[in-house]
Amino acid sequence: MNGAVAALWAMRGAAIAGLSALLCDGLIVLLRPLLQRYALARPNARSSHRVPTPQGGGIAVMAATLAASGFGLVTLGAPLTPSLATAFAAVIVMAGVGVADDIRPLAVAPRLLLQALAVAAVIYALPNALRVAPVLPLSLERALLFVGGLWFVNLVNFMDGIDWMTVVEVIPVAGAVVVFGGLGTLPGDAVVVALALGGAMIGFAYFNRPAAKLFLGDVGSLPIGLLLGWLLVLLAGAGHLAAALLLPLYYLADATLTLLRRLSRGERIWQAHRTHYYQRATDRGFTVSEIVGRVFIVNLVLAALALATVLVKSRLVDAAALACGAALVGVLLYSLTRKRH
Repeated sequence: MNGAVAALWAMRGAAIAGLSALLCDGLIVLLRPLLQRYALARPNARSSHRVPTPQGGGIAVMAATLAASGFGLVTLGAPLTPSLATAFAAVIVMAGVGVADDIRPLAVAPRLLLQALAVAAVIYALPNALRVAPVLPLSLERALLFVGGLWFVNLVNFMDGIDWMTVVEVIPVAGAVVVFGGLGTLPGDAVVVALALGGAMIGFAYFNRPAAKLFLGDVGSLPIGLLLGWLLVLLAGAGHLAAALLLPLYYLADATLTLLRRLSRGERIWQAHRTHYYQRATDRGFTVSEIVGRVFIVNLVLAALALATVLVKSRLVDAAALACGAALVGVLLYSLTRKRH
């Protein structure tokens, strides 16, 4: 890609992200009175907020993401592939599940069933040529992707527990996907989605800054998890499994270790709680800004390590980057368990 073409793509990419941010902000302004009335999150023993706060900002985030993605596909001439079309349909279903849960909590079984159907559709629509683990039979690989995808959707939901947490996770991941797409690693439709999602989260960030005036709600965190998972599967299927693991590594570690710890104690893992590392840190004297600031810095370093694995195709580099990323996340988790003086 020569300089002129690269500059043109950069301008169009900025337009997609900027449009998504503006759409998100405009929709939030229009929706906030309704959300204040019908989707108010009141503090309880498991909450991290102190005053009633409207939730459902994810409606604006996802609407802006879908609209800006459509604009981007036309602007950049990227095709609407069956995989992307299915992902968009699944996002709408997942958002519907989320908005129903935000207004009146759903029972675990129907909520999980609907999530499973959405994830299964996305996995089924992946191109047959896309392989994450070629040594496995395709059917087994897809089954593992389904289980992993369902867990990823829920862990993104679980991790959306304090102001800006999802913002500082999504923006570095989306930005990295855009960079990888510019290097020719990912198809144009994935780049468009990453630009739109990243832009929408930038727009949402103003309203979610500590202390938040608006929460995403399940209507945002669930479909965001689905879209991020789709992007990461495409990245892994392009031969960059290490990068796909590194980008969400903090989320994977915090949520998975917390789940295992709760299972070992015989707790009901489907019930709300306040035992994630970032939640326990608030009980130890950390401010929300201190927590999300640390997470953001770690995510930027993880994105840099992921970039190294994309630029240098070497198993040794992959292993070293994963080891460094794991050590970095381990240090972060440990620091969040220490009492703040």
